[in-house]
Amino acid sequence: MSDSIASPWLLLIHHLPPKPDYLRVKVRRRIERLGAIPLKSSVYVLPMRDGTLEDFQWLAREIAADGGEATVCGATLLEGTTDEELHAAFVAAREADYREIADAADDVGTGGEAALARLTRRLATVATLDWFDAPARAAAERAVSAAAERVRGTAVASANAGGPADAPRGRTWVTRAGVFVDRIASAWLVRRFIDPEARFAFTAATRYRPKAGEVRFDMFEAEYTHAGDRCTFEVLLDRFALGDPALATIGEMVHDIDLKDEKYGRAETAGVAAVLEGIAATTRDDAARLERGAALFDLLYATLRSSQ
Repeated sequence: MSDSIASPWLLLIHHLPPKPDYLRVKVRRRIERLGAIPLKSSVYVLPMRDGTLEDFQWLAREIAADGGEATVCGATLLEGTTDEELHAAFVAAREADYREIADAADDVGTGGEAALARLTRRLATVATLDWFDAPARAAAERAVSAAAERVRGTAVASANAGGPADAPRGRTWVTRAGVFVDRIASAWLVRRFIDPEARFAFTAATRYRPKAGEVRFDMFEAEYTHAGDRCTFEVLLDRFALGDPALATIGEMVHDIDLKDEKYGRAETAGVAAVLEGIAATTRDDAARLERGAALFDLLYATLRSSQ
């Protein structure tokens, strides 16, 4: 997004022809998928963000191609509706989405793989439109995670309850502060499948000497870190013989995001990267980043398990 664009809001102003009837339905659905809200009749608003301008520009082009008229402009509100009111409207819209997801998740039981997959995708989509951190997001994430546990049942949990036989137990896992892609994913993998009683600590030191009961990951000279062209997540999968295909798939996504080499090129990778970037941008505390990242990877794992 150009630094010269200082307006906080984007407006889509459009006029549709009376026919064909389907055009109004098509445009309304597209606007809903973009997360825009109405300012007045035929005027819709999005916050100025990377990607939102392009979204409105593409929609304006579609409207023009179907015989309508559309203008996209940046706006600063001076009279009438205030910035605070628009902010509250966006939060309210996402709150409603999250409550709907949470309610649906409460109804998902054992055997509901398809329903869980749909809810997981819906949650990820809504999260990308949650520009102002609606409070209900946490409840929706917990509800979908709980649904994932019910769908998965006890088989996977019991098989991995104690972690691999040669895994460290109840250790403090130390990594670099400012956790992001590989460290967030690896921490989730450790606590979920390797060391269920793991604790995590964060250091700014480039060279860190572990104390008794500590093990390092994804940092210089760590016990578990990059090896060759493999990221730490992939190294952990190999070292602890975690052969679950769903975990291997997650490893491919983490590899491409972390190493930026597009080795695997999975379609889902860009979406996972966007959510992780959102977590990093809105969460400074490392422990909180791990918690939010764990919710993401729980949902992703459940979806992959159901599809595989």
